[in-house]
Amino acid sequence: MAAAARNDTGEVEAGPDHASLADRIGSGLCALLALGALAWAADLYRAVGLSFMNEQFYAGMLAIGLPALYLLIPPSRSGPRRLFGLDVAVAVISCATALYVMAVYPRILDDFASTPPDAVAAAAILLAAVAEGLRRTTGIVLLLFVLAFLAFALLGHLIPGDLQGQDVPIDQLAIYVTLDTNGMFGLPMKVSTTIVIAFIFFGFLLEPAGGARFFTDISAALMGRYRGGSSKIAIVASSLFGSISGSAVSNVVATGVVTIPLMRKSGYSASSAAAVEAVASTGGQLMPPMMGVAAFVMAELLRVEYSDVVLAALVPAILYYAALFIQTDLQAARDGIKPIESSLIPKSWPVLKSGGLFIAPFVVIVYCLFGLNMQPETAALWAAISLLPIGFLFGYQGNRLKLPEFLSVFPRTGRASLEILMIGGAAGVIIGVLNISGLGFALTLELVGFAGGNLIVLLLLAAVVCIILGMGMPTLGVYILLATLVAPAIVELGVPDMAAHLFVLYYGMMSMITPPVAIAAFAAASLAGAPMMRTGWESVRFGWSAYLVPFLFVFSPSLIMKGPAVQIAFTFVTALAGVWMVSVGVIGYFVRPVKTPLRIAYLAGGLALLLPIDAVSDALWVNLGGMGIMALLVASDLLTTRKKRRIGNA
Repeated sequence: MAAAARNDTGEVEAGPDHASLADRIGSGLCALLALGALAWAADLYRAVGLSFMNEQFYAGMLAIGLPALYLLIPPSRSGPRRLFGLDVAVAVISCATALYVMAVYPRILDDFASTPPDAVAAAAILLAAVAEGLRRTTGIVLLLFVLAFLAFALLGHLIPGDLQGQDVPIDQLAIYVTLDTNGMFGLPMKVSTTIVIAFIFFGFLLEPAGGARFFTDISAALMGRYRGGSSKIAIVASSLFGSISGSAVSNVVATGVVTIPLMRKSGYSASSAAAVEAVASTGGQLMPPMMGVAAFVMAELLRVEYSDVVLAALVPAILYYAALFIQTDLQAARDGIKPIESSLIPKSWPVLKSGGLFIAPFVVIVYCLFGLNMQPETAALWAAISLLPIGFLFGYQGNRLKLPEFLSVFPRTGRASLEILMIGGAAGVIIGVLNISGLGFALTLELVGFAGGNLIVLLLLAAVVCIILGMGMPTLGVYILLATLVAPAIVELGVPDMAAHLFVLYYGMMSMITPPVAIAAFAAASLAGAPMMRTGWESVRFGWSAYLVPFLFVFSPSLIMKGPAVQIAFTFVTALAGVWMVSVGVIGYFVRPVKTPLRIAYLAGGLALLLPIDAVSDALWVNLGGMGIMALLVASDLLTTRKKRRIGNA
């Protein structure tokens, strides 16, 4: 058996057998983490007579997750996987500390005001462990945000002016941002340890059961026979997977390995293929019913029903994917991109016959959420349970779920949840600093004051801030950060809470495809072998609707399903027509190439149709003008094309 040895830097390094043992322990802890969350979703703790506070559960999940993280994830991503003695020490100390907090939390809660020394020490240890865990899982960007907020909490009282914070003693700060329900043990941790893990489990179970392949095949069967079919397959598949995955980048990697080569083979350029995949994968985070779990967080923050969030997000999401779908179709027509080879297109009926049952778990989720009003994590658990007989007994095209594959889902789920767990802790710390220092209120006043009370200026400023703050950050972290920093300023000027939160979610997600740090676009570019920045700007072009529509639904309740049904329907139809017209102007093709003056006319008519009827007093006349422009342009193009065909046939 290999013994521990010193490496080139003189540090004590565990030998390969020690690393293997750590991997096994870490995987076991990851499985336990998943089981802990699923037991919460099933309400098993109360069923067996265990009664404890929510914060004790969060501490218990940290007691499992932190040692798993330090045993499995190395300090550096660039070097080889090594296990250091310090990793083991931190794993043990963080586990013991979290267990201690779990055991004595009721007493700590009673003594918060007196800042007991054991609580201060435990808070400091957990805060440091989560901070380093955050760096290992997400990188340096989010950690720098957390450190900057903590620095402000300690030094903000020295800053002159409106942003001056309160003088907070360091011991009080440590306890508040770590152990208080307004800090690390607050809402983000609740979402991270319950809802998110349950949905990750469902998504991971879907893959070995055959569901992932079924959705890819049904996308190919439905879209492969049309021009540019490869890009449409990518759009449908990525929208389905992206809503579950919770990460635009992971969705790009998971589906892009199949869809990007298919698009390249069909005739799309490398940058276009990568951009389509990046935009489609990013849109999954905005697509109901799951919206990459952001919908559940939004419902918790706004204290509204989950169904309210889904309904509000539905029309903007449809417009997003409609714009992408129409543009890829028009580009295929313009560039002569044919359907994919018939040999690669599966038959629709055999695919549905073999895998149609995989639709059932999604029906279960929707029914549990909307019909039975279950908690999201419980709905995800029932969906996973409904998937088990489908996977074990039927599978897809002869490939069934096997027991070893099923058991492997538990450690995989836990491993994937470690990043979310750290993000939840970090978000709680940021929220705690905003509350205890008064920075949250001060930032809202500063943003509103900087915009001069003008909503348009504030929205433009907020859009830029959202894109900058979202650069390089995971989906859940982006939304929680923006919801606490930027959304309150928009609400302050009279915008409904739902519209404000959807606005920051959209622009936070657009950071994934907006240069200079477009991580989803760059991930797709690396798969396609395309230039990074060119792919980023192609992504901006394909995703143009997501930069415009948030401004519209801020001024128009009908775009987020608020108002009379007739008004909502009219707004949706005109917006869809506007998306089509703007897409024609962007691509420069309808039934024939469109020259620059007509492209401008298409763009103008499309923007006129996109203006919601309830946005301004004369919006109806603007809509009617857009309809007139559309009728003239379409009639002109169709008549000209028909005339040319007659001349050609003669």
